[in-house]
Amino acid sequence: MTTTHYDPKAVGEAIDNITAGLERVMTGFANLKSLLAPVPDAAEGTELNPRDPANKLDNGKLTPRGIEVCYRLFDAGKSRYAVGAEMDISFGAATHRFEAWKDAGGLDREKQPLD
Repeated sequence: MTTTHYDPKAVGEAIDNITAGLERVMTGFANLKSLLAPVPDAAEGTELNPRDPANKLDNGKLTPRGIEVCYRLFDAGKSRYAVGAEMDISFGAATHRFEAWKDAGGLDREKQPLD
């Protein structure tokens, strides 16, 4: 009969590594959640509503207001994936808007009113 021995120090280190990995995953989820959270509109003291019906026309295309909401989300550092999810538009559409935002000057562009 063989007896199996284990190194308590090695087991403790393995548990510490697993715990550290789980903490990194939880931090990643928290970061993702913050990227997907609605962005307050500091100029008006109200919250941007990416799902507001005024952001889209009946055919699903963005209105000028919807385009500005996209741009403000990019201003806030949101990714194309996050903007697409928040605005309920495709990643391709969000990428198109991101490129247009950059062409308009990015963070230095002139903000449009949210009529």
